[in-house]
Amino acid sequence: MSDLKFIKIFVPLVLGGGFSIPLRGNSVENNCPNILFIITDDQSLPYCSAYGSAFVNTPAFDFIAKQGCLFQNAYVTSPGSSPSRASILSGMYPWQIREAGTHCSYFPQDIICYTDILEEQGYSVGYTGKGWRPGDWKGRSRNPAGKVFNQKKLLPPYKGISAIDYVENFKNFFNNARKDKPFCFWVGFNEPHRGFEQNSWRKEGKLLTNVNIPGFLPDDEVVKGDLLDYAVEIEWLDSQVLKIIEFLKENDAFDDTLIIMTSDNGMPFPNAKATCYDAGIHVPLAICWGDRVKRKNTDVIISSIDFAPTILDAAGVAFSKYSHMPGESLLPFLISHEEHKQNVAFSGRERHSSSRYNNWGYPIRCIRKGDYLYIRNFHPERWPVGDPTPLTADNKLVKPHSGYFDIDESPTKDYFIQNRDIGKGIKYFIRTVGFRPYEELYNIKHDPGCLDNLVGCPKSELLLNKLRKNLDDMLDKTNDVRVTSELGDSIWESYPRRDFMRNFPNF
Repeated sequence: MSDLKFIKIFVPLVLGGGFSIPLRGNSVENNCPNILFIITDDQSLPYCSAYGSAFVNTPAFDFIAKQGCLFQNAYVTSPGSSPSRASILSGMYPWQIREAGTHCSYFPQDIICYTDILEEQGYSVGYTGKGWRPGDWKGRSRNPAGKVFNQKKLLPPYKGISAIDYVENFKNFFNNARKDKPFCFWVGFNEPHRGFEQNSWRKEGKLLTNVNIPGFLPDDEVVKGDLLDYAVEIEWLDSQVLKIIEFLKENDAFDDTLIIMTSDNGMPFPNAKATCYDAGIHVPLAICWGDRVKRKNTDVIISSIDFAPTILDAAGVAFSKYSHMPGESLLPFLISHEEHKQNVAFSGRERHSSSRYNNWGYPIRCIRKGDYLYIRNFHPERWPVGDPTPLTADNKLVKPHSGYFDIDESPTKDYFIQNRDIGKGIKYFIRTVGFRPYEELYNIKHDPGCLDNLVGCPKSELLLNKLRKNLDDMLDKTNDVRVTSELGDSIWESYPRRDFMRNFPNF
């Protein structure tokens, strides 16, 4: 089946009918840009030197930012890689794309991605590294990110860094792509996803004294060392981006390429990844395109839901207000002085890992608007980072506090558990694994660590009501069955997990 037939047949299934994609003609004739989408795995803001980080040096990211636009307030639609990447590819919120909106399930065949549309437009489309995953794309001929280019390998400098040679794979794609057509390529780094080689920072000559500890983590050398190992992986992937940029320049393609560099979700530490706290959804973002993008450093709030409309707008695809995509193109903001109208971001999560009895998730929705982050926890009676103690295959309890599987295994997680009843460790442990209220409200400007919940503060009541309504209106508009259907809970819990399952007691 051709891509255009695929679009005409399946888009109405997603949108409820009546939608078509008008094209502006051949992309090359319209001088549309190449698209290079660079996405890291588990990187929070501010861990790039462009944001002032004292222990992470990222010259490639900084170069993209200096050539174009550096975003201070970019948010992803989910704090987990699979739903976040599916949302980026489809241009829709996780709660609009069914199984693809939860972690490690299916990517429904009828969900149309910007890669599908660009290929029909005449683009050569491919990816290297991590495309959309984890999960099963069920019936599709290939990964939603495009044709895979992972053949080239290298010897990684440290354990935990992938053997995929991102640079050589991009060169392979570039050299074999048609020269009379633009390309769309997804560079999906597996870094800085765990695990890290412990103490790799020592080999790189890094110093514990340079580490700034965020407020949601304890100020301890174990945590500092873990953050420095994290920094080593960020710096390594950045060095690969620099080689790709140099290759584009050598082939006179840099100025004709729209480059977007960001991450899929926040850092793999407690109170970050897999949560809707700021460190779980607030990511680095820099965009450049020759001299087309105005050089600026902006505080405007944008969402990863805007990436697909932006890419398609640059590529000359004429949607009627992008009617199946709730985001908006950033292009007018990037190439002129127009305002970004939305200036708000919505995020959410369902199930992350297999972490609770009966494979239950921990559903959250949130809104970042102005200086504030409002979070709604739909099942506050559940353990937020997973049940404390799993069962063995023969239904016997494992060691207490050996669960909490929504937090990646790490020296920092071990520190939290080992110090759970010692001094300062008590408050960090309880705040991280303990039950959370139905609603949370944080002033991100003054409390980026999300430590002081303002719900219940009389001065915040008016603001709280406004944010409640803003969130409700968006979830209703985008038909989130979590709030629009009495069956919402059972619908979300029915989506299968396509990976190993754990067993937990029912209490």
